[in-house]
Amino acid sequence: MSIQVRHKTCRSRLAGDSISKVIARLKGLIAGKPAPTMTVRGLLLMLCLGLSAHAAAFDLQQLSDQLAKPTVIHGSFIQEKHLRALPQPLTSKGTFVLARDHGLLWLLKTPLQQDYRISAKGIARRDAGGWQMVPNKSAGAEQNRLFIAVLQGDSSGLQRDFELQLQGDAKAWQLVLIPRSVLLKQIFTRINIDGGELVQRIELLETQGDSTVLRMQDSTANLPLSDAEQHDFAE
Repeated sequence: MSIQVRHKTCRSRLAGDSISKVIARLKGLIAGKPAPTMTVRGLLLMLCLGLSAHAAAFDLQQLSDQLAKPTVIHGSFIQEKHLRALPQPLTSKGTFVLARDHGLLWLLKTPLQQDYRISAKGIARRDAGGWQMVPNKSAGAEQNRLFIAVLQGDSSGLQRDFELQLQGDAKAWQLVLIPRSVLLKQIFTRINIDGGELVQRIELLETQGDSTVLRMQDSTANLPLSDAEQHDFAE
């Protein structure tokens, strides 16, 4: 299935002139040899537009590579669940550990404490006896697969089911996911993802009018897995 990626492009008269030619013409003007139809201001404008066009060449593959670089990411999160029937969102907070080769530890702290582990095997919940697998319905399994694909920049896991619309650059970007598959169309109308070096915000808009906003805070890729975290993933 093909993927449609849209991003802003800069179009200018620089298409017919390479940057080196523009610089050469600019030097000629400074040396007192003006071109017959081009001013210094015009050449500077063309040069700036051309450099902007090159700098703006940020595409889906580059974003995927950027998000896939960290081996381990630690951070905290705030999750807001907006339900049509409630005037105020349901808010939960906690911490997370995303390990490229293992999966995701999602550790709720408030309003209740509950630890989850999401991996290729499914969802596990920790209780007094250790980690217990949670039965997955098809919709829940799709959402979990999607969640990890988003955080890890797995473009192959996203392009199969979504039309992707990317804007921005490596330091500040927004990715919009429009569902393609029948199953996901029954769940979401669209998903908005914002970030920089790492994912910072995820907004899931559901077909029934509810929505969920996830804010990833204090994310760092500088710490390895602790012994306890390695044990949690291995158990």
